[in-house]
Amino acid sequence: MGTDKALLPLRPGDPPLALTVIHQVSKVAGEVIVVASDRPAYAAFGVPVIPDLETSAAAGTLGGILSALMAVQAEHCLIVACDLPFLNFALLHWMSEQPRDYDVLVPRLPGESRQRDSAGLVYQTLHAIYSKACIEPIQRQLENGRRQVIGFFDDVRVREIDAATIARYDPYGRSFFNANTPQALQEARHMMSAGADRTKESES
Repeated sequence: MGTDKALLPLRPGDPPLALTVIHQVSKVAGEVIVVASDRPAYAAFGVPVIPDLETSAAAGTLGGILSALMAVQAEHCLIVACDLPFLNFALLHWMSEQPRDYDVLVPRLPGESRQRDSAGLVYQTLHAIYSKACIEPIQRQLENGRRQVIGFFDDVRVREIDAATIARYDPYGRSFFNANTPQALQEARHMMSAGADRTKESES
């Protein structure tokens, strides 16, 4: 996008996307951190900013997940992307209240991503909760040069959240909308200006 998307406002006068995400996550998490390679850019956000432990950019998303898990004090960590402007409090709260009988709690939904599985479903790996039991499997995977996030799922306890469950808390299905391209950012702005963002309704 030519600039860090997390530092862009959804609309003029709005806070940066990252602050919107921090605000929503802080409602359900006692500890909030940001994993970022450009730490000074996030210094004013009021939460700890940690570097990605995997200095190689090739580690990608999986390296960021590992960095977060190693930094937090809690046994379980909610990990979300910085470019999700419509995070839904009701859904996040439901996820945070689930029994800790898993190592990964992750939505698995129909999607257009190239990462669709044989059933046409996509794991929303950046809207998920991970336990520290994932650390060693992730480390082994990165050591073997494998970077796909779901690549270590066979080594841990995974609990999937299906579309019907998501719909009970986020009936408009916008929790996973990524404003990660100029076109998507413009679409998100249009959704807001048209009154299509219903996330606040779930908080009332």
